Amino acid sequence: MGMEFVREFTSTGNGPMYVEMMTYRYHGHSMSDPGTTYRNREEIAFTRSTRDPLEFVKKTMIDAGFATAEEIKNIEKRIRKEVQKEVLAAKEYPKPSLDSLFTHVYAADVETKGNQEYPDHIRMPDFAKSFWKSA
Repeated sequence: MGMEFVREFTSTGNGPMYVEMMTYRYHGHSMSDPGTTYRNREEIAFTRSTRDPLEFVKKTMIDAGFATAEEIKNIEKRIRKEVQKEVLAAKEYPKPSLDSLFTHVYAADVETKGNQEYPDHIRMPDFAKSFWKSA
C-alpha cells in the first residue's frame, strides 16, 4: 500500500519522492566475509526474530487465527518442493548462446509509448521524456 501511494503521487506530476527501506543482511557479502566478524550470532538471531517480514507475517497469521503453525509449515514444505521441481526443470534447458545475452536489453519499441530507447520502467535521462513523468 505504501509503494502504491508513492507511485501514484510521483506519477501524477508531484515530482520525486525519497523512500527509505530498512533492510538487514543475514549473511556476509561473500564467502570471504561470513558476516560474523562485525556482529555476533545473537544479533542476527534477534533481528531475524523481531524484524524479518516473513516471520512477522507468519506470526500475525497464527495470532489472528488465520492459520495454524502446522498449516504454515505444510505450506512452506509445499513451496520448497515446488521451487526445487522448477529449479531442476530450469537446469534441463540448454544454456543461452553468448550472442543472445545482449538481445532485449533495452526496448526498441514499446507499443503504448512508441519508439523509445529505454524500457518503460527505466527513468529516461531527460525527465521530460520519462515514461513515469505523468499519468
